[in-house]
Amino acid sequence: MCVLIADAPAPAALRTVSATGAFLETNARPPVGSRVALHHPEAGTIDAEVASLCDDGVAIDFAYDERSVAFALAAIAADMSRPVA
Repeated sequence: MCVLIADAPAPAALRTVSATGAFLETNARPPVGSRVALHHPEAGTIDAEVASLCDDGVAIDFAYDERSVAFALAAIAADMSRPVA
């Protein structure tokens, strides 16, 4: 479980992630264009901007750089290393 940090921290499930952004399933609805942060328990924290809102979540964009690539790879690796229930 991730935490979307906008006005207040909100739980968020990471549905997709790449070096340029992510889609989070969350009840939080920060305004499009607002600056937020995404905290992943194993990948760390990365700054982002809200790109769009959907009924079931929020799309966020990262600045594409080495840090965003490392964040995405760490999040993907963490998900792949979890045992299947």
